[in-house]
Parts: sequence; structure tokens; C-alpha cells
Amino acid sequence: MNPSPFRRVAIGAVASLSLVLTACSGGSTGSAPELGDKPVTIRATWWGADTRAQLTDQVIKAFEKKYPNITVKGQYKDWNGYWDALATTTAAKDSPDVVQMDELYLASYADRGALYDLGKAKKILSTSQFDDQALATGQIDGTQYALPVGVGVMSILVNTDMFTKYGVKVPDDKTWTWDDYAKTAKELTDKSGGKIHGAAGAPGFSAGDVKYWARQHGENLFDKDGNVSLKPGTLAGMWKYGLNLLSSGASVNTSTMVEDLTAGVTAGSFATGKAAMMGAYNTQITAIQQAAGAHVQLLQMPRVGDTKANFFKPSMYWAVSSQSAHPAEAAAFVNFMLNDPKAADILKTERGIPANKEMLKHLQPTLGGTDKAAADYMNAVTPGESPVVTPNGGSGIEPELQRYSQEVYFKKTSPEAAAKAFIKELQGEIDAAK
Repeated sequence: MNPSPFRRVAIGAVASLSLVLTACSGGSTGSAPELGDKPVTIRATWWGADTRAQLTDQVIKAFEKKYPNITVKGQYKDWNGYWDALATTTAAKDSPDVVQMDELYLASYADRGALYDLGKAKKILSTSQFDDQALATGQIDGTQYALPVGVGVMSILVNTDMFTKYGVKVPDDKTWTWDDYAKTAKELTDKSGGKIHGAAGAPGFSAGDVKYWARQHGENLFDKDGNVSLKPGTLAGMWKYGLNLLSSGASVNTSTMVEDLTAGVTAGSFATGKAAMMGAYNTQITAIQQAAGAHVQLLQMPRVGDTKANFFKPSMYWAVSSQSAHPAEAAAFVNFMLNDPKAADILKTERGIPANKEMLKHLQPTLGGTDKAAADYMNAVTPGESPVVTPNGGSGIEPELQRYSQEVYFKKTSPEAAAKAFIKELQGEIDAAK
């Protein structure tokens, strides 16, 4: 999954899709694919560590047992290497048949015809067990190009041991506002005598921050045409709120926030006991609690009115390449990965809380500890309409947002000026990709 709404792990550079995918042609034409019984070999690729590869290999063996005529060759890389390799093979028209996809790059591949229209494989690949809003996260202009593997929703993590130690009451997350969040954070800082800070950072270091803030104010980051619709005043208001957190001592300072960007969520201020609250996706609780060595509780996000500002964030997707010579077999593999209990029993929550409602229901009795807490939290939150998928040309939003946030929080530029410049830069990149 993408990291915390209040802190973002640096992800490095990714090959320019605008350069390497220009040769792609559309892949949504043709009749519905049909499974045959002749021997077929397909390739599947994903990013991740060795544990993910081992589990996925187990699923591949189970799939091949069910479909003895289909051989799946799996391959994986780290995050940066994955995108470089996928862009290169796609440009060379040698893309793997099944690809793991991320929200930031979905539109870039779909708009250039590099992904298969999964709606054509509906007799093979079922989507009936997915929430409509979860399905919408994988759609571009109404076409289902990818299916979410797991989904998360935004939350506030609190170190309840620190709340107890310093005599601060955990807020009622059904009613609290952003002012309540700031007051609680400052109370923690003050009652600890400055030994800790209440908040592990200020908003503005991930697209999730901006999306949530915009939705609370009746806006969206992107409109349905894929243009930036966020008003500069709304974005500036988010940064002003962050500046107040910093100036009051409620949050760790700007230098620490920047250090946390490269440290990651499991080595940042919250995980190392320097702060008592942080924004995170609910699915990050397991890794963070293990790193913190403390009791961690999920709270719903502070709110403005009754707006349903929270939303499903896909951990990742499975998609089929438009270049696949075997779309039926590729779709069957995706269907097995997402819809078969045998696959769910192997993968469990390694790729996130399952987006498939029936698979989540199947796994729920086996979940314990933080996995159960993450699933229970997601079931308790009612997300609003899914945000528009990051448009083609907008995949650089995270490092751009981090750059402007640092300029604001180091007081090198005003929130108003930064908001106008950020929106202009992002829109310019989207326009250039059209």
C-alpha cells in the first residue's frame, strides 16, 4: 500500500511512461476470450519482497493444479526496478500477460492501450463479489482495466500507551474535528514536558492528504475529465492548518518530518516513540505496531460536518496486458488470485485486506490482532464515492507535493503561493500527456 496520509516514504524515480509507451496500441478490441485445453504458458509479474514471491508461487502451483494445461511463470522485482522493467517490456511489445498495477500509473498504461478491457472476460473473471466503489478504483472512463487486490481507508493511529502514561483521554473518533486533533496533540506534547510530540507530522506529504482534505470541503483533487479541480484556497488551508500544528508544538518539527520521509513508517517518529498520533491507512497498523512495540489503536479521521470524505485506496491491482496472446488464461489466473478461497488461504492479507467481500468474509474468522483490527475498522467506515484515478501525466504528484509542502513548512514560500504553483505544475503535466 501507499504510506501514511501524514507521512510518505520516498519511492524513487520511475521511468518516463510518456516516452516508452508511445508505441502501444489499444487492447480492447476483439471478441470475448475463451478458455481452451491446449498447453499454454503465461507470464505474471509483480513488485515486492521474497515473502510475497514465496506466497505467490504457492498460489501459482494451486492454480496450475486446477488448470493443468496452463503454466504460469512468475517474476518479481523491487518497486523501482519493477516499473522500469514493465515500461521497457511494454514498449517492446513483450509485456508479461498479468501485471501488478498501482493507482498512480493505471491511467498512464490504460490511456495508451497497454491494458486489456477486463469487461470482455466477464465469463471468466467475476467481479460480483466486489463493492461498486472498490471496482471504480480500477476503471478509466468506465472501462474496467484493473481489479483491486486489497483496499484500505485512511485513519489516525494512536499509541494508547502514551495516552495512558501522560493522562490524556483518547478522543471520541465519531465526533472529533481537526481542531480536536490539534488540541489533543498539543495536550500530549505539553503533558509530556516535550519528551514526545502529539502528532508525527503535518498534512501534505501524500496525495491521500489532499484528497481527503478536498473531499471534506466539497471538492476533489481531480474532476471526471482528469483535470485538477482543487481550489488553491482549499489547499492553502490545509497547509495553514499544518503550520499551526508546527508552531504550537503539537507536531514534530519540519526537519524531523523530512527525515521521516526517507526513514519510512516503521522507523519514523511514531514507530520510534517520539510521537503519539499519526495518519495512516488502516492496513499499515500491523507493521507499525510491531515496529513501535506499543499498543496501537485505529481512530476514524477527524471530520468537517457529515461529508463522507474517506475512500477506498487500492493496495495494488491485478491487470491483464493488451499484448497478451492468451487473455482468457490470463483472466483465469487473475480470477483465481482474487476469487478462489484456496488463493485467499495462502495470501491472506499479505497484499492488503481483500477487496473481494466474500474472500474477506472467508478469512475474517482466521484473522487476529492487528489484521482483525484493520478489517474491523474498514467494515466500520462508510467511504464516499471513489476519487477519480490519478490521470495520465499526474503520476509525479507525490514528489511534487512533498517539495511544495517542505517549502511551506520551512517557510520558504506562503501556502497561497505554493498552492497556485503546485496546481499549475500538476495541471501542466496532465495537459502535456493528453
